[in-house]
Amino acid sequence: MKRILSALLALGLLLSACAAPPEPAEPELIVVGISQSGAESDWRVANSESMKAVFTEENGYRLLFDDARQKQENQITAVRKFIQQQVDYIVLMPIQETGWDSVLEEARDANIPVILVDRRVDVADDGLYAAHIGSDFALEGRRAVAWIETAFPDETRAVNILHLRGTLGSTAQLGRSGALEDAAARHGNWTLLAQLDSDFTYAKAYEVIDGYLDARPPLDVIYCENDNAAFAALEALTGHGYACGPNGVQVISFDATRSALEACLDGRIALAVECNPLLGPLVEGVVQALERGETPPKHSYVEEAVFTAEDLTLESIQARAY
Repeated sequence: MKRILSALLALGLLLSACAAPPEPAEPELIVVGISQSGAESDWRVANSESMKAVFTEENGYRLLFDDARQKQENQITAVRKFIQQQVDYIVLMPIQETGWDSVLEEARDANIPVILVDRRVDVADDGLYAAHIGSDFALEGRRAVAWIETAFPDETRAVNILHLRGTLGSTAQLGRSGALEDAAARHGNWTLLAQLDSDFTYAKAYEVIDGYLDARPPLDVIYCENDNAAFAALEALTGHGYACGPNGVQVISFDATRSALEACLDGRIALAVECNPLLGPLVEGVVQALERGETPPKHSYVEEAVFTAEDLTLESIQARAY
């Protein structure tokens, strides 16, 4: 009997020694909730694609993505849902700057860091968000204004400017509009004929500018706060018999997507001011810094350029990622 027990014990030890080691546990995914403002423009679509390309399961993330359809109340609802779902991080592309204190306080109370992307928020306590990554919209506007000053150096010549504004109250609109308004106040020969609201969409921009051009006002410059508004302006101008280009109306646009740069190369857009939407890798850098217990910079601005036809080739445009 002892021999049988000894044999069984030896067999058990042998089987135990031969058993495969337990598989290591899969790493837990970092859950990121993204509240995107909408899909109103080519820039916004490229920005969303950049986020989705980075925050994948292959990269160690589970992404919850919400499209607010250009309504701030939808964004606030989405942020509160992310809090209820106990995500690890919230990434917010705020539609406008104000109205965020309460919901961001709720995120802070839940110990969920909030990362702002593209636009900023106007809150009493900037400790309500961990970091902001985006563009310096005021600098973009100043670059566009500097081009107008160079293109129209004669201070005795009247310069008539039509202004197509973006979503009112957004950081992009405030920065770009502010630069133009400040310059118009400095230059006595500049006249802002009208400031029309495009909401950064082609449809709204075409509606407001087409109606305005019915009166055939004298135009030198149209200052469009994004590419989609510029595309609408080009179509409306052509439909009303205006020439666009060096011997006609000078169209200024912001974003510098491939389609806008093609229009810049052929002379229909005079100046394209870049606003880089590929912010996904930079946002991931902030998430990883926070994972390591580090404090990321409060504000990080992406590098950008300005383009005229002389700066472009078809090959350089086709090589761009957006």
